[in-house]
Amino acid sequence: MPKQSFLKGTLILVLAGLITRMLGFINRIMMARLMGDEGIGLYNMALPTLFLMYTLSQVGLPIAISKRVAEADALQDRKKIKQILVVSLTITGSLSIVFVVFMLFLSPIVANYLLTDKRTLYPLIAITPMIPISAISAVLRGYFQGLQNMKPQSYAQVIEQIVRILCITYLVNLLMPYGLAYAAAGAMFSVIIGEFVSLLFMLTYFKTNKKVKVRRRFLSTLRASKDTLSSLLSIALPSTGSRLISSLSNFLEPILVAQSLSLAGFTTVMITKQYGVLTGYAIPLLFFPTFITHALAIALIPNVSEAEAKKQHRLVHYRINQAVRISFASGAIATVALMLFAEPILQFMYQDTQASYFIKFMAPFFLFVYVQFPLSATLQALDYAKVAMWDTLIATIVKYIALVALTIQPQFGIFGTIIALSIGAILTTLLHYVNLRRLIGYRLMLIDFIKMLSLLGLTFVAGRGLITLFPSYAQQPVQLILLLTLLVIIYLVLVFVLKIVTFKEIRPLLRKR
Repeated sequence: MPKQSFLKGTLILVLAGLITRMLGFINRIMMARLMGDEGIGLYNMALPTLFLMYTLSQVGLPIAISKRVAEADALQDRKKIKQILVVSLTITGSLSIVFVVFMLFLSPIVANYLLTDKRTLYPLIAITPMIPISAISAVLRGYFQGLQNMKPQSYAQVIEQIVRILCITYLVNLLMPYGLAYAAAGAMFSVIIGEFVSLLFMLTYFKTNKKVKVRRRFLSTLRASKDTLSSLLSIALPSTGSRLISSLSNFLEPILVAQSLSLAGFTTVMITKQYGVLTGYAIPLLFFPTFITHALAIALIPNVSEAEAKKQHRLVHYRINQAVRISFASGAIATVALMLFAEPILQFMYQDTQASYFIKFMAPFFLFVYVQFPLSATLQALDYAKVAMWDTLIATIVKYIALVALTIQPQFGIFGTIIALSIGAILTTLLHYVNLRRLIGYRLMLIDFIKMLSLLGLTFVAGRGLITLFPSYAQQPVQLILLLTLLVIIYLVLVFVLKIVTFKEIRPLLRKR
């Protein structure tokens, strides 16, 4: 099975992430035009419950599997790899069954009393089969990552999005006559179909390239895997803390927003529409660059772990710095583009510009989100998952105190939620950075900080200058595309001139490991 180096593995994940995000935007555009703000709101109010079930059923195993498989593969210990797979499949399979039942029983309560909109019951029920599908997929992803083969999950991501796009129009149109709740359920079911086809692909890839036969002597292998279980949980349980807090946070967010807006005097329909505008239009655009930072985080964990095991502390610091620089670079261009061109981008994508003010306000603060991914991954790689968990918990508590305090005030409304989300993003990243500095002495060099701010400022000035060359960009998509293309070219030149990314770092991509 082929392996990739750190940068090549990252590049594969980045390319797959880019394609997936672009397809995801096509998917969201179709959903927005088919279901409108209210339908998007119903869909997005149900999603956090699914993410919470994901986290609970997987108990942080993907990271643990990746790390332990990498260690076993280095020693050519196929027996250990088999034990890891057997234990992981047993845990996730058992938990999936429990949480499917749990979800079926609790969905009416969540829909009627917590989300304040009984129509969310249908999307909640429709998405339940995703729990076991995603659990098995998570084990396979961890396995392939541990073998440093990023191709299977990259192909699977693209396949999933293509299948989802092919299904969503048919299912939403089929169920729309029965009401928005059924249409949102149809959109959810298209997600299930996409995930299932993606899982089938990874299973096929695993069977044709496997190093171990999992089904042979499954039970006897399981009985002999107590040490493997302990080694997996020693990583999985601490690392799942941050994920659990994040998932609980996502689960509570629509509930707190809905309840707070209700106290502020907004109607149920208005609450659903406003939440739909925020989570359906603004947040996806702001999160677009994270496919790069997420890829860096995945590739960073085994590399930092290996360097730390070999006492290569300078390499650890270099990898962190490299990931931070690339993460910032990937986010800065998106930040400038969204601050300057939010209205025409939203108009051409969704034919709706309601989210433009949200985006312009939040875009600068989301730079902290982009940098947050590699910092969090480093803490996990260095066995400081508990520290990352506490950082996330503290920031989440502060965020929700601010959310409730601001959103219940009619003069703020949904904008109070936006301010709170920005506060949470900043605080989490700063806590990660402070703790890395305290624990391993890592610090971002002042010269790099100045370069990053210069990149952001110069790109913004260039964007304002380009606007004068394309006076009709807001009405003509071709002019907007040309403007953005020129801005990206100028930006890339600045990235290399300021040495945010160097040619020396890119050169290894052209060589085999």
